[in-house]
Amino acid sequence: MDSMESLAALISENRWQVYALLFAYCALKSGALPFLAGAAAGYGLLDGALVALFAFAGGYLGDEARFALARRFGLAGLCRVPKLRDWVLRTIPVAERYGSLYIFAYRYPKGMRTIGALPIGLTSMPWARFTSLNAASAALWASLLVGGGYLLGERLVAAVEGGWGMASFALLIVFLGLGWLAYRQVTARMIAPPV
Repeated sequence: MDSMESLAALISENRWQVYALLFAYCALKSGALPFLAGAAAGYGLLDGALVALFAFAGGYLGDEARFALARRFGLAGLCRVPKLRDWVLRTIPVAERYGSLYIFAYRYPKGMRTIGALPIGLTSMPWARFTSLNAASAALWASLLVGGGYLLGERLVAAVEGGWGMASFALLIVFLGLGWLAYRQVTARMIAPPV
């Protein structure tokens, strides 16, 4: 039995655990798992609608919880780590000024998703506005990642099985480099004093 057949059997035997893991992962962070789950759905191993639903629900509810925690406990209750406190203090003015755009943007850079909703919870944005923007942002995020994985799933498997490993590794390096440059740009703008 080859590795793809082993993976297919493992997913098939533990389908609901995979959906639960996807929900928990998406509630805590963003990353490759929704894309890979979408690819598994494209390959026929998971239900695409359920993958999208669990990814959306995790992304939406995780940020709702962080927003609520920030509202409930404030900066002092949440940020006892000096580095995190400094980051949140620099981010609050950005979140206050560009709240809607910020809600759509913080899901994508590595590391931002986990704490991205905290500064919004410390702004004056009403919960009703946050929850509607959060739902739209989570829906877009889940659609892009799960949909991308779904559309590319069979092609990725065929490419990997066809020995396309080195080209995909090179593309990964290019993607990581571009992601790092984008992260540096966003970080530089957040650190710069407001004009």
